[in-house]
Amino acid sequence: MANNINLEDYIANVPDFPIPGIQFKDITPTLEDPEAFEAVINEMASKFDPNSFDKIIAADARGFLFGAPLAYKLHKGLVVSRKPGKLPRPGHSYSYSLEYGKNTMVIPEGSIKPGERVLLIDDLLATGGSAIAMVKLVEQSGGKAIGSIFYVELVDLKGREPLEKAGVPVESILTFHGE
Repeated sequence: MANNINLEDYIANVPDFPIPGIQFKDITPTLEDPEAFEAVINEMASKFDPNSFDKIIAADARGFLFGAPLAYKLHKGLVVSRKPGKLPRPGHSYSYSLEYGKNTMVIPEGSIKPGERVLLIDDLLATGGSAIAMVKLVEQSGGKAIGSIFYVELVDLKGREPLEKAGVPVESILTFHGE
């Protein structure tokens, strides 16, 4: 890792959040340290050829924290995938299940043009529900999801499997097992 930073030191474990039985991986210590945050963005930027995609789609809300600086660094447009009622323009929506409930994502119509190649980004990959929702939103728009990148992957929850089955390569900066 750049600057000899051990990024695992910047992940806080929070037991029983947001519900009992969930071991939450809090990424905010990474954001609080400029060197760690810069190291994550630089590592993410190195995972995909910037010429292989046109835009980045980021998941509400922690995905925005990584998507915006990555889009800026790579000079790409950023599509924000929001919860219902958060966008003023008409949009495409997709509902999905996550490890502790259900959710829906919405993107503005026209934010992804037919044929555009899109990279997915989020802070954490667990079951893959929100990531697959972004894939579906890209497809509804006529685009193609060319890959996905996550700061943290919880390997035992197998979120990588539905993405790879959908033909979307997965890259993760940190992986955790059994947590």
